[in-house]
Amino acid sequence: MPSGATPDSPVFVISVAAELAGLHAQTLRSYDRLGLVSPGRSAGGGRRYSARDIALLREVQRLSQAEGVNLAGIKRIIELEQLVDDLRSRLEEMAQELLAAHAAAEQAAAGVHASYRRDLVPVDRRQALVVWRPRPRRV
Repeated sequence: MPSGATPDSPVFVISVAAELAGLHAQTLRSYDRLGLVSPGRSAGGGRRYSARDIALLREVQRLSQAEGVNLAGIKRIIELEQLVDDLRSRLEEMAQELLAAHAAAEQAAAGVHASYRRDLVPVDRRQALVVWRPRPRRV
């Protein structure tokens, strides 16, 4: 990988990607037409594959050759795996939002508790309470 490139950076031309994936360049073009792997494009329109694309090409080859899955099945598997990844990401986002909401609720409750008057005393209602009031004096 070139320095500064991420796994999603489209850096490999089709001939290099084909060699890295162990496939023929025409197979990569076919997979692109079928929507199995969608590489980036250069300014001139040439395909540029990322490291993630190459890993996906290897997985397509494995599923096709070792597992005997047809290309339509592979496309569906890829779509479902992407959906699962998206749902996991969304679940993580929602878990973080929930933690933030719990923290905000606890902070709000602490604020309410801090505002309580300290001169009030809780009374056990199971016991009788007698309030003494002196009689007014007669003049």
